[in-house]
This record gives sequence, C-alpha cells and structure tokens, in this order.
Amino acid sequence: MLDAGLKDQLKAYLGNLRQQIELVASLGEGQGSKDMLALLEDVAAASDKVSLNLAGDDARKPSFAIERDAKDSPQDKVGVRFAGLPLGHEFTSLVLALLHVGGHPPKFDAEVLDQVRALEGPFRFETYFSQSCQNCPDVVQALNTMAALNPNITHVAIDGALFQQEVEARQVMAVPTVLLNGQPFGQGRMSLEQIVAKLDTGAVAREAEKIKAKDAFEVLIVGGGPAGAAAAIYAARKGIRVGVAAERFGGQVLDTMAIENFISVSHTEGPRLVAGLEQHVKDYDADIMNLQKAVGLVPAQTPGGLIEIRLENGASLTSRSVILATGARWRNVNVPGEAEYKNKGVAYCPHCDGPLFKGKRVAVIGGGNSGVEAAIDLAGIVAHVTLIEFDSQLRADAVLQRKLASLPNVKIVTSAMTTEIHGDGTRVSGLTYKDRNHDSAHRVDLEGVFVQIGLVPNTEWLKDSGVALSNRGEIEVDYRGETSLPGVFAAGDATTTPYKQIVIAMGEGSKSALSAFDYLIRLEPAVPAQSAAA
Repeated sequence: MLDAGLKDQLKAYLGNLRQQIELVASLGEGQGSKDMLALLEDVAAASDKVSLNLAGDDARKPSFAIERDAKDSPQDKVGVRFAGLPLGHEFTSLVLALLHVGGHPPKFDAEVLDQVRALEGPFRFETYFSQSCQNCPDVVQALNTMAALNPNITHVAIDGALFQQEVEARQVMAVPTVLLNGQPFGQGRMSLEQIVAKLDTGAVAREAEKIKAKDAFEVLIVGGGPAGAAAAIYAARKGIRVGVAAERFGGQVLDTMAIENFISVSHTEGPRLVAGLEQHVKDYDADIMNLQKAVGLVPAQTPGGLIEIRLENGASLTSRSVILATGARWRNVNVPGEAEYKNKGVAYCPHCDGPLFKGKRVAVIGGGNSGVEAAIDLAGIVAHVTLIEFDSQLRADAVLQRKLASLPNVKIVTSAMTTEIHGDGTRVSGLTYKDRNHDSAHRVDLEGVFVQIGLVPNTEWLKDSGVALSNRGEIEVDYRGETSLPGVFAAGDATTTPYKQIVIAMGEGSKSALSAFDYLIRLEPAVPAQSAAA
C-alpha cells in the first residue's frame, strides 16, 4: 500500500512510540477493506510496538481502532478510530494518532492539554472528512489528540466518499463536519483551542482576564495571515515589545490548497506554509494571542499616546502603534437561497467538498482563475459542471481557459447573473440565472453550487474608528503603509494595495513593521545637548 519512501518515514516516526499499541481492524469483503488491510500490515511492520488484530466487529467496515495497552486501567483507555483509509491529507493524521496513543507527547501548549484532560464528558465525536480536504486534518488531529489524552472522549474519523449512504442519511454536504453525541457540533476548520473553548465554557472568560492584565505593546498586529506574520517578525527583530491578536492564525491561507507562485518554493500548501509562518514568529519574542477577534479601534487621545484595540471577549489591548492585517474572506453571491443552503449544497472550497458531490451535477459561480480552476477540479469528480460568469467572457488565464474548454462535462455560460439558489428545505436542488443579453431567466437543476467570486476585506469593525476606508471597504494606505490615523498602519488583503497575493502581503507586512518602528523612534524625546556631550 505504502511506497518505500513512506515506509521509511513511517518507521522513523514510530521509533518515538513509548507504549505498545494495537490496530483492531473491522473488515469486510470489498476493495476498501483489502486496501485497509494492506495499509495496516505496512504500519504494523514498521514497529515492533505495533500489533495487528483482525477480530474487530465495528459496524463501520472498513474501519480500525488504535488502542493502547490499557493494563486494565481506565485512564489508559483511548477511543481513536478511522472509518476509511487515512491517506492523502489524512496520512499525517494517522501518524500522529499512532504516536499520541503510543505515548509520544502532543505538540500543543501545556495549558490547553491540561484543559483537555480536565473535560468530564462523555464526548463522542464523529468527523466526516475527504482525503482531498486541506481543512480536515486540523480537526481530525485535534479530536484524535483529545481522545488519546482523555478516556471520556472518543473520536471516529469517517471518509465521507467511502460511506456515501451514511453521508446521505445524515445530510452531510461539507467537510469537515463534526458531530458530538450524534448532534451537529461544527463545520469547517477548527483548531484544538477552538474545540476546547466550545466545550470549556469558562475558557473565554479566563482568557479575557489574562489579556486585560497585559501591559501595553510597542507594536500590536491585528491579524495573523502572511501580512501579520511578516510584520510580527520584522517588528520583533527590532527588540521591541510585539503582540499579535489573530482571530485565526494563518487566515485565509489555511484554506488554500496549492500554492505554486511563492518565490523560491515551486509548490506548497496553505496549512504547511502557515505552520512555517507560526513557527517563525514563535522563534522571536512575540506574544501571539490566537482566537481573538477585534471589534473596535480607539485612536490615541494624545500624539504618541496609546491606541486601544477592543476584542469580542470584552478585553482590550493597548499599544503605541498598531498594524492592521485582518485580511479578507470569500465574497458571497448575496442571492436568495445562498445563506439558507450554506453547507447544504452551497460551498466555497471545491478541494474540500468536491468529493461529496461525486457523480452529481454542480455549478461554479465565477470565471476568474479561482472559478475556472474549481470547475476543472470538479469536472474530474462530478457528473457535470455549469460555470456561470457575469461578464461577457471568462477572466481566467488563457491556459486555464483552454483546459476548461477541453473537458466534455463542462458547460460555460457567460453574461449570466445568478438570481436565486433553490432547495427542497434540506439541500440545494437548482439555480436560476438571468441571461444579461436577452433578459431571460434560466433554471439549472443540480445538487451543488460552488461560489468563487473574489474577496471582501475584513474591515467592518473599523467603520467608526477614524481609519479611512475605500468604497470597497479596503483600508486606505500610502506607500509606507500608513493609514489616516497617526500610529496606525495596515498591510495585506484588507488594504487598497493592489494584487492580493501572499508574497505581496508579506512584503507589505514587512514594510508596515519598518514604518511602525520608524514612527516609534521619532516619538522619542530629543537627547539634551549636555547629556550628549557628557
């Protein structure tokens, strides 16, 4: 099942196992079970601390549990199971599950791990994933870690493409989808900290109290995407007190599948790049405050005074200078049915959710690079793709357009305005668009709609702050990254800087940090002449 390179890597990783573990397989007669058996045999052969038991009787076949040698001690029992093959993006989830069940310590903050151990439960988690979903591993790995640490927690990671009947019955139309004790718990990427915060109701209040006790920063960065991370690194290198308040460290890059235009790196993926960014920031003495959403900015009351950033949890942070790097989010079509059927057929990530629409009919709204790339990817999975573009022609790169035109199961509709997304109350059933040339309405029967029409800056919270915004809601900045408020700078996709690209955001973040430092040193009082002479 695994090639020689993966086997060597697996053997090296499993050298970190501290306890005996057993793979308990529940197999059937199909090809999926044969593939799982081959995978588990490769895993068991990689370490003498791993054994394989084929006597499992779980209702989901194929599936396997990873069990620790409990020695009749309840606190040693674990509940980690994979239903389906943990390959693709989930292979790392398998390796980490093996290590954590086998006693290798997880690489999370000790405080968060203590919170996990203290949860009383019972918590029975189920996560539906797809092997092509780059958002799923964070969720699967977080819940597996929790199950490995706390006997009151169990987790089953389920490949939605393999268990189609179950997906249909539970109306799962987006991944990752998480159920807790049989009820919906969450959808989309979630970190361990986010999951624990939802379970530990006092966590938000405790974090707010910790933030309130923090001293003022010299540079406070709001946002943890490429612009914010670059700003933090450049500011921290100046030896000054730096803070980073991020609603989600990594931002939109976490949802990016393939990155092939980051200079000197021919190919990487969003989560991998974000992991590198976060580690680089942590290499310096910067205070990272994740899961903190800014809701207000209060300008300094006097020249050179402290600027206040108000957070959603009720706490505030103060700083002598602020860099706004809040990024952007996917733009909605804003037509009837979109909100009602979000995650019920309306999706925004073709890589994540595409496998759930295997053999079905879908539409892609948007004819730029993102939309055309989405249509190309989906065409290899679904029965038919209708691409709908408002303009009279596609705006994607020529090479992408040629590829799209060569696909037999794709229909391209231009000069079309989407007017409504239809559904039967539980899921999408169709879409209506207006032909802008003839003013006629057309309905397309389908099961999924993927929206790919650009970005909206995350700046609504700044509208009454005094920070000047463009008519598109972007933060207006000059060539130094300065905004209309003294001491407040901005960088990245939330600003008027053209071309929303990762490499540009990093450059603008670095520039804003240098500008903020220059602003700070010019605030210092002049040194008296006699002191200089002395």
